[in-house]
Amino acid sequence: MGGTSPAAASGRRQPIVEAAIEMTARDGWAAVTMTRLAEQVGVSRQTVYNEIGSKNSLADAMLAHELDRFLTAISAAFDRHADNLVEAVHDAVRDVLELARGNLLVRAIASATHGADTELVPLLTTQAETLLTDVKTMLGARVEAYRPGLTGEQIEVLVDLMTRTVLSHVVQPTGTPAGTADGLAWLASRVLEEPARKPLRFG
Repeated sequence: MGGTSPAAASGRRQPIVEAAIEMTARDGWAAVTMTRLAEQVGVSRQTVYNEIGSKNSLADAMLAHELDRFLTAISAAFDRHADNLVEAVHDAVRDVLELARGNLLVRAIASATHGADTELVPLLTTQAETLLTDVKTMLGARVEAYRPGLTGEQIEVLVDLMTRTVLSHVVQPTGTPAGTADGLAWLASRVLEEPARKPLRFG
């Protein structure tokens, strides 16, 4: 039976992506090469190209790998508090910010945005809008499942505000994860207590 099974392929892909994240955090994006990755992971350079493709594709894979960890943390928070939206928001914010604190790729991006690695930022920011849309769509569906008494437009505004605020704290944190979570949970509770009486008008 020829070829590589999807499971075997993904089994090789993940260590390559993780090695790239570590290398980027340690040495900068410019220092990441397919040859160095192959040496670190213990595979041939051709295997790295077969699994990943171009260096731009590697940046995409790194971002997707880390985003999946954050989405898993958010989903777990909502699952734990299936009957309390405010508590779900609190735990999701806190857990994301705690995860970001020790995240190698987040640290690399943060240092890159301060001029340390100008090549990395454009690759990641080209995807930012699509990723933000995906995250907000997932969060909107999770919030809507609580039937919070808000219109779809109001849920969209709340999710957009929360997402952008959390992202700003991920890249440039102020205060503690728990403190930020307390503040955003308080804000969510006030919005849920007093939903707007009139539909929102945009444009």
